[in-house]
Amino acid sequence: MSTKTLSIRMNDKDYRFLSALAEEEREDVSKKVRELVDLGRVMLAIEKYKRSEASIEKAARIAGVSISKMLDIFKEHGIEANLEYEDYLKGLKSLRKVW
Repeated sequence: MSTKTLSIRMNDKDYRFLSALAEEEREDVSKKVRELVDLGRVMLAIEKYKRSEASIEKAARIAGVSISKMLDIFKEHGIEANLEYEDYLKGLKSLRKVW
């Protein structure tokens, strides 16, 4: 996986929070920022799905996970899938193509 370097500006309060969090968990600040970005992607995907702004597939892309993992995440957060009968039929048709 290729990585890029990103320089960001943040206020002192946020930087102190990140530094303290990293120190508490004996990790560097960069790793904590990456973890928070990953968590933020998941939370953004959940919110978009809850507001019907994203399908399960789009939410999974936003979160950077597979559809099955996204469904697991929804379950962990108590979010019910808003699937219609047609969605099930479409999924079944896709599965038949693969198998």
